[in-house]
Amino acid sequence: PAYQNLRQKVDNFVSTHLDKQEWNPTMNKNQLRNGLRQSVIQSGMLEAGVDRIISQVVDPKLNHIFRPQIERAIHEFLAAQKKEESVPAPPPEPENKDPPAPSQDAS
Repeated sequence: PAYQNLRQKVDNFVSTHLDKQEWNPTMNKNQLRNGLRQSVIQSGMLEAGVDRIISQVVDPKLNHIFRPQIERAIHEFLAAQKKEESVPAPPPEPENKDPPAPSQDAS
């Protein structure tokens, strides 16, 4: 419903805006389009409409769909980090100053 309401408001706004314009074939269509776009943005209806859409669509799903998935991902991440911290690092390898002797394989 919020999307349909926003679409109707934008359609009405655009129609009203274009009705106020005096049309002639020499008009710069890009300039007209940009002016219309700016008017829609400045009206604030898009921002308010998108907020209503989010509150109708996203908010109801937030606690029972998104939140459990986010919590599970956080728990998995923290468990993996805890596991990395509890595994001791391997001892450092001793430094050899002399390179290993070449093997004496006879082929």
